[in-house]
Amino acid sequence: MTVRAPIGLIAGAGRFPILLATKARELGIPVVCIGIAGMADPILEQLCPKFFWLRRLSMGFVIRSFCRNGVADWTMAGKYHKKLLFRPWMWLRMMPDWRAGRFWLSRLRRDNKDDTLLLGLIAEFERDGLHCVSALELCPELLVKAGQLTSRAPTAQEWLDIDFGWTLAREMGRLDIGQSVMIRKRACLAVEAIEGTDRCIERAGELCGRAGFVVVKVAKPNQDMRFDVPTVGPDTVETMRKAGATVLAIEAGQTIIIDEPETLALANKYHMAIIARVDGDVQGR
Repeated sequence: MTVRAPIGLIAGAGRFPILLATKARELGIPVVCIGIAGMADPILEQLCPKFFWLRRLSMGFVIRSFCRNGVADWTMAGKYHKKLLFRPWMWLRMMPDWRAGRFWLSRLRRDNKDDTLLLGLIAEFERDGLHCVSALELCPELLVKAGQLTSRAPTAQEWLDIDFGWTLAREMGRLDIGQSVMIRKRACLAVEAIEGTDRCIERAGELCGRAGFVVVKVAKPNQDMRFDVPTVGPDTVETMRKAGATVLAIEAGQTIIIDEPETLALANKYHMAIIARVDGDVQGR
């Protein structure tokens, strides 16, 4: 029997880490999981042969846990609530170790965009021989294929909003601000920033009185597939329903759909349209 090398996993919120750990177990790949306390699902303790809770901002703890358990390749999956980094008394709340503190202080003159932070983290781990890989190497089936995914297609007006929003969302991604924009009648209601897609959808619904709008979510140009890959799922659809959104347009081959059958069944139930397209599509047709 071939012994598979373990893979390290830093797990945040949501079901993506669970799907990844389940797939790794099916493939016979041991997972050494570091679950971010207050975000990661406790079920990961049952799915991963080695599991540790990260209860403070200790970069040294993560690196030691991986190295002591034979990890050479690691990945990250799930949502990290970045807003926590900017709350008052962050240093006291997170109790960073010396390595995390040194990492943060060394970057004081740089920006705190997602790409800047995560590429810096990856480089720091590389110093200890830990190589970051994309979680999608294990689960490429989670990436959505192009086409109309729901029973209902967008209306002519909704297609105009999709086309209008696509360009805006791509530019927001290029600037590393966010992945999503909310559009109604070719006007931008809201742009996603640090609050995340769901909160942005809720805000757009409040601004237009739940009168109906389009959600456009795309990857950054030259998206690094190791992190921050656009992700939607049943929770996205439920949030859209409550806010009054009618259409979700996502990028084919660059977006993860969590629990796709359930996601599409919910969208059909609520008479929403979900389409996956690529750059250059003309009204997705």
